[in-house]
Amino acid sequence: MTTRQVPELSLLSYVNGSSADQVKFVDQLFSGLKDYGFIILTDHTIDQAKVDKAYEYVHEFFHLDPEAKMKYYDKNLGGQRGFTPFKQEHAKDNPNPDLKEFWHVGRDLADDSQYKGVYPENIWPTEIPEFKTAFQELYNAMDTTSVILLEAIGKALDLPENFFKDMVNDGNSILRTIWYPPTKGEDTTNSIRAAAHEDINLITMLVGATASGLQLLDRDGTWLDVNTKPGQIVVDTGDMMSRLTNDVLPATTHRVINPDNDGSERFSMPFFVHPHSKANLNCLPSCVGKGAKYADITAGEFLNQRLREIGLIK
Repeated sequence: MTTRQVPELSLLSYVNGSSADQVKFVDQLFSGLKDYGFIILTDHTIDQAKVDKAYEYVHEFFHLDPEAKMKYYDKNLGGQRGFTPFKQEHAKDNPNPDLKEFWHVGRDLADDSQYKGVYPENIWPTEIPEFKTAFQELYNAMDTTSVILLEAIGKALDLPENFFKDMVNDGNSILRTIWYPPTKGEDTTNSIRAAAHEDINLITMLVGATASGLQLLDRDGTWLDVNTKPGQIVVDTGDMMSRLTNDVLPATTHRVINPDNDGSERFSMPFFVHPHSKANLNCLPSCVGKGAKYADITAGEFLNQRLREIGLIK
């Protein structure tokens, strides 16, 4: 029996390739997400130098004194911008906190955007002046790449060319930087770095991680390691995509397990691709089959519902 492995694809074959290359990429992307819920991009359109620079500043920020970091925590924001402290978040239906802390960067909206004042404004750490520019640049690069991926998924679903592009225009996407500190002294019997969960959004793009530990729950109920090399991007589908496609592209359960070495730390940087708040998540006509499994809901309503379930808003 061969061990299952998350499929590896070349995004540049889609961006720069022939029409045959593009068709092949669309087919492989769709089958990978359908079968595993995850794929790995071996190459892509994001400059690795931007990623490396961002990781430098992340390392610097999370090693500031706790009091300095807490200046950037606003519990009224539900973790949507700025800092969220250690053990604040838990997985849905799991009372045990995750062994992590994180920082959120959102979209910088134009003054005339209808979502100005709806999404929270970004917060920036004054201790690291370069942090803002580095993360604005990385956010924009991830955002652009996400539109390319969604366009390819849209082709597989027989959607109008700009369906997803319009849905994520002024979308509430989030770039999350996560620090998993050493686990020494923590309750590692009940808590792990990130307990089993599904992502809330359409797709997630995980750009680099400084240590292993990511696992997905395979279709047979076993946990499968998701191993990547530097410069690769892990892509998975979230609950919003699951609702849209009636589980044709299901949200796959995943987790980050505790390390063997309790003195080791881990950093990671997922980009959660969200639609704009008014986008509806109604079942797509091509996916209705024997009937829609989920009630109609907007992206904004669904996000708030899930933020309550994971303990970030009351």
